[in-house]
This record gives sequence, C-alpha cells and structure tokens, in this order.
Amino acid sequence: MSKVQQKPQILNVETIARSRMFRIQSVDLAFSNGENRVYERLLPEGRQAVMIVPVSGDDILLIREYAVAIEDYELGFPKGLVEPDEDVLVAANRELMEEIGYGAKKLTVLSKLTLAPTYFASTMTIVLAEDLYVQKLEGDEPEPLTLVTWPQETMLDLLNETDFNEARNVSALFLAREYLRQRVEL
Repeated sequence: MSKVQQKPQILNVETIARSRMFRIQSVDLAFSNGENRVYERLLPEGRQAVMIVPVSGDDILLIREYAVAIEDYELGFPKGLVEPDEDVLVAANRELMEEIGYGAKKLTVLSKLTLAPTYFASTMTIVLAEDLYVQKLEGDEPEPLTLVTWPQETMLDLLNETDFNEARNVSALFLAREYLRQRVEL
C-alpha cells in the first residue's frame, strides 16, 4: 500500500499577468520535506470546456479548424467553452449545432480530462453524441469549419493523419472507440 503524500502548503499566490482568457499566477509552496519552490500556473477565466465525438451511422464526424498556436489547420472533434451556469450536456449539444450543424438526441459523458495539470488548471469533458438531427446555430468561428466524415471501423487510422495530433482529440478518439466497442460486445 502506498503512503498518502502530504500536499504542499501554499504560502502565497499572486496574479502576475492577465489576458482576456487566462490569468498567470505565481504560487509559493512549502513541501513537507522542507523544500520551498515557486511555480507558475495558468488559469482559465473560470470556465470549463467540452469536446464532442459525434457518431452518425457508421461514421464519426470531425472538423478542420485553424489553430493559431501552431499556425495551421487541425483535424479534430467539435469543442468549446461551457457558458456560466450551463449544463455540460447542454453545452455539448449547443457546440455541435454551432460547429457542425447537428444536434444530438443522445449524449453520453465519457470522461473528464485535465490538460497539463502541473501548470494549467483546465478541464474538458469528453461527450459522445448519437442520434444526430439537422439543427444549425450561429457560432463564433471566424470562418466556416470543414466537416470531415470518417468511418468508425478505421478510427485509429486518424492517428496517421498529420493534422490529427492534439492530445485531447487523441484521448477522445480512444475513449469513444472503447465505449463503442464495449457496447457492441454486450
């Protein structure tokens, strides 16, 4: 049995920078072994995110969207921020409607992920969307997103695509694949 570690004591937290979307904080910590360290962490402005794996018949649906950090287009699943006081499944359905022009009658939470939790306090809920129907909402994207249909039977071939490599998309792919496989086996 492993020993439960004592969390470090937070000595001081100071916001050192702020943008429209993030705060950067300096965090002074005292560890139980006597070591003191100063870490920096990036905090989103109080909102969680959702990523949706839409299933249409024997296919999954993806989008191709410009990713400014890598200065290129990235193939991935629809995603977006959860509005304050918005249920995560309501947000998932809204994002589907905004980004691919479909709603879903069936939404299943697959997992809640963190991204680089040693310095980034962000969570993303991965949702499987099924029983799709046509429903378009106006989104906030600066250009139309390209919809890409991909056969479920070759889902893992997405890993060979040069523009499908963002970690949350890869995680969502495996979570959806495992969920769909287990359902078929039952």
